[in-house]
Amino acid sequence: MGYLRIGDVDLYSEVAGTGDPVLLLHGGFCSLEAMRAPSDALVPDHRVYAFERPGHGRSADIDGEYGYARGVADTLAYLDAVGLESAHVVGYSDGAIIGLLLALDHPARVRSLTAISANLDPSVFTGSAAPVLDTLVRQPRPDVERRQYERLSPDGAAHADVVLAKLVRLWRSEPHIDPADLARIAVPVLVMSGDRDTIPPGHSLLIAASIPGAQLCIVPGTTHHLVAERPELVGALIRAFVRQAGRSEP
Repeated sequence: MGYLRIGDVDLYSEVAGTGDPVLLLHGGFCSLEAMRAPSDALVPDHRVYAFERPGHGRSADIDGEYGYARGVADTLAYLDAVGLESAHVVGYSDGAIIGLLLALDHPARVRSLTAISANLDPSVFTGSAAPVLDTLVRQPRPDVERRQYERLSPDGAAHADVVLAKLVRLWRSEPHIDPADLARIAVPVLVMSGDRDTIPPGHSLLIAASIPGAQLCIVPGTTHHLVAERPELVGALIRAFVRQAGRSEP
């Protein structure tokens, strides 16, 4: 546990366990506390790496807006800083989008990808679906994340509203991933979401169907916060997939 200098900022990092490397990428307005279930499931057999992006958890915020390109750049810099040429990537929400972009544009760095509640474009949250984004922000779980933010952030509790406003602007404007481009992803992929997710099951199906050989898992009785709602099930599914992907490596 500690901080690493990534680009022009100090980002909080945790490393635990031994074995094949796994990189955890948290969601927007989350900290690493939201990834404890997959971390706990993976640590017995894997070396698990994780860091908190700017404005999240224990990492201070940055000036200006957020963007997925910056998230990818920070992730690549983190892999370099910890000496990893590649890792199995487990991403949730914003972290899953970053994982998809990594697999598309930097395939040599990704051994496998678990993408939990990812979306390809803002249409999930905009236009006629705009109330969905409001629901995502107002669902009970963000209250938990706000308490975590207030407890962990070096920027102080009041800065949570600044971070959340920047995230909403991000979610309304990015990402822009063409489903046809996903056919270029050649590593094992597990696409996961909840059956009551703010990401419609059909959108998760589109992602999985666009990636050759990808697996799809819709977790019953869960929302966008499926990792917290069914931690043992989600952790077991991720562990089984990553172990299978590791055995299939050349």
